[in-house]
Formats: sequence, C-alpha cells, structure tokens
Amino acid sequence: MDADLQGQVALVTGGGRGIGRNIALELAAAGARVAVAARTRDEIEETAQEINGLAIECDVSDRVSVEHMVRLAESELGPIDLLVANAGISIDEDAAWELDPTDWWRVFEVNVLGVYLCCRAVIPGMLERGRGRIVNVASGAAYLPGSKSTAYSASKAAVHRFSETLANQLEPHGIPVFSISPGLVRTRMTDSGDDLPWTPPELAPRLVRALASGRLDRLAGRYLHAEHDDVDDLAVRADEIVENDLNAIRLRR
Repeated sequence: MDADLQGQVALVTGGGRGIGRNIALELAAAGARVAVAARTRDEIEETAQEINGLAIECDVSDRVSVEHMVRLAESELGPIDLLVANAGISIDEDAAWELDPTDWWRVFEVNVLGVYLCCRAVIPGMLERGRGRIVNVASGAAYLPGSKSTAYSASKAAVHRFSETLANQLEPHGIPVFSISPGLVRTRMTDSGDDLPWTPPELAPRLVRALASGRLDRLAGRYLHAEHDDVDDLAVRADEIVENDLNAIRLRR
C-alpha cells in the first residue's frame, strides 16, 4: 500500500478488538495518529499502547459520551481528519417476536444511532476546516439473502442508506462519506465455526487506508466491499461506477 497518512488524525470506534483494532493498526502503520474508542477500557488501552495512540472509553449510543470522545481526541491529537464508525453489536436471534423489545432496539441504538451521533459530532469541525472523511462500517447483511437476524440486518441496511444520503448532503462541502462491508471476518461476534468462507482480516483495514488517502473520493456514497472490490480496480473504474450507478443497493424492476 502506498497510501501515506502522515499527519492525519483518525478516530476509530469499536477499536479495541476485531475489525476496529485491525483498522487502527493499519492506519497507524500508514503514519496516522489514531484514537481508539470503545466501552471496554482494557482492550482499547492495549490497542492504543501498541500504536502509541489514544484510548477513549465511549458509549456511542450516548450523545454526551460521543461528544466528549470527539473533544478529547481533538484536544490530545488534533483535528479529526478521518472518522471510522465501526462500533456495532448483534444479538442471538431465532424468533424476533420472542425477543425483549429493549434488547432488539439496543442493536439499533448502537449500530444506527451510534453512527449518526459520531458523524454529527465530527462534521461541524470538518466543515469549518474544509476537509475530512467518514467511513461507516455496514455489512453484507444489509442486502444478502438468508440473514438470520432482523435486528442486525435491518440496522446495517439503515447504516448504508444513512451513509449514502449523508454523502449527498456533504458532497457540496467536499466531505466524502463511505459505506463499507468488511466481509465475513472472523471475530468474537461472528465466530460460529471453521466451515464458513471467512474474509482475510487484513482486507477491510487496507480498504479504509485507501479511503483515508483520498484515492477513492469519487466513490463517496457507494457501497464498497473489502473482499469483492479491489482498491486499484475501484480507482481505475471510479467514473464508470458512478456513471452507471454501480456499487449501489437498488431495487431493479
């Protein structure tokens, strides 16, 4: 990867383990100063120490907590150039009607409200400075058949649609917003056996690094898949993708 992020400041939510941790490591390796945020202090401390970054405890579903996170990140590291809204949860679900509604709705509070609150907190500063990028982590569960969780799949569909629409709102201001699927990465949340087509864990971090570099700004609002979309191919085909409305979740009739 030739994406040099020297001088950039990145904030990664859900950065203590799994996909978020790998993204934080990749961004730091590219030269970015990285703040990692999550609810579990021990995990984010470990990641932050490894990359000489900043650990911030945060509940992304709480507005006060999110606004404190952004203020602390910017006071310690500088203005945020990149938000990676990765924090997310799922729920064991066989029959939606048997779940406690509070548990079902909690998935939306973290996965959807959390993304909105984080975006809302960083956008004013990005607008003031005239620069910044946002990467929201969605999922193939947003559109693939066979999903077994109404809460998780619906929440990730909402994340993608939110990201696409927010990208349209911010386009005149030059703030690209991306929606990505990391693929089926084996993590504590997804691990259910050895016989699944697991996505190599390094692919999502590489995609985020490319997005942070500005190479793919033309594809703001598009749905980008860490395993199925090659970064170099995306860069070459960017105009074609936009002109033909590719990498988009659409109803075709």
